Amino acid sequence: MTGKSSTQRRATDALNASMTKVFEAAGAEYIEPDIIQPADVFLERSGEHIRSRTYVFADPSGAQLCLRPDLTVPACRYHLEQAGDVMAATRYCYAGKAFRHSKTAADTSLREFDQVGLELFGAGTVADDDAETLALTLAALDAANVSGYSIQLGDLGLFTALLSSIDMPERWRTSLKRQFWRPRAFRDLLNRLTGKTPKARTSISDLLDEMASSSLDAVSFVEHRLEADGLEMIAGRSIEQVAGRLSEKLDDRSEPALSAEHAELIDDYLSTRCAPPLAVAKLRQLAAKTNGEFAPAVDLFEARVEAIQKAGLAIADMEFAAVFGRSLEYYTGFVFQIDRHLPDGASDTIAGGGRYDTMLKDIGADAMIPAVGCAIYASRLVSADEVTP
Repeated sequence: MTGKSSTQRRATDALNASMTKVFEAAGAEYIEPDIIQPADVFLERSGEHIRSRTYVFADPSGAQLCLRPDLTVPACRYHLEQAGDVMAATRYCYAGKAFRHSKTAADTSLREFDQVGLELFGAGTVADDDAETLALTLAALDAANVSGYSIQLGDLGLFTALLSSIDMPERWRTSLKRQFWRPRAFRDLLNRLTGKTPKARTSISDLLDEMASSSLDAVSFVEHRLEADGLEMIAGRSIEQVAGRLSEKLDDRSEPALSAEHAELIDDYLSTRCAPPLAVAKLRQLAAKTNGEFAPAVDLFEARVEAIQKAGLAIADMEFAAVFGRSLEYYTGFVFQIDRHLPDGASDTIAGGGRYDTMLKDIGADAMIPAVGCAIYASRLVSADEVTP
């Protein structure tokens, strides 16, 4: 692992201090979450992008632990363990190391990197908190003398609301949301649901044929087949889970295909890519074709656009992309990413964040706690040939 020079380390520490100072001035408490964390939260909630790059190990008792691959989840755990009232509006900021496997054996530069962040927990106005988080992220970058960047916005809540507004089995919604992070798999799934791609026979087609003609219920059928074939269950999966999955696949055979009109609605939404104020108008047009939750989600999107404008940010220079959802799968709503343009024409992601309202409940809170935050990749702001004092 290649370490930083003392000059780079001092420069990074100075940058970290200048950025956290911005967050502290906005009322955030500076915290230092533990470096070693329970691995299950990251492995279950962070998505494949982070899961595959997390350093995981076991302690002598056999407990599975990890080096924190980011600091958002550790900040959530800190809040649940240390806050007197976990439901009260609370702000935290931090600057510390995160650890991830390199993408390639030759690239060791980002196994260990500095992350500066801000997290807002508790009740507040969603649109205002989202706008303030973005504004404070940009203020921190300004304090670090960073310029020449672009800002992309997304909203996972819009996608979820659109699917909820379309008549389809709930399991289809769940599958489409799960595949949102994987564009090719998402397209393949949508084509299957609309019948655009014929349903090919698979290794379990014969099993489903037999199940359809059987007089046994699903659980009894699975038990019968296991006994008849002398097979044992795969560890970690119950007979009920296998039976339920087979029942869903059998139901899909007779389920009417998703209409071309609804598929077109999804495609029209996913093709939206423009300045946020212009996106409001297009989303309103799509909302007129739905009868469910999508219109209120567009209302919230518009309120956020207005809040960002009121915060004095040049939102017309930003881009909204409906397909943008970042790589961490715990986000539930507003997301953003900030990319700096490099002299060679390439770009580098230097910050990002968003709303993750279900995270704290998922890891132990008694009720949902609204949450939004940002992460700035401080190590990317200082290089060997460009040291900012």
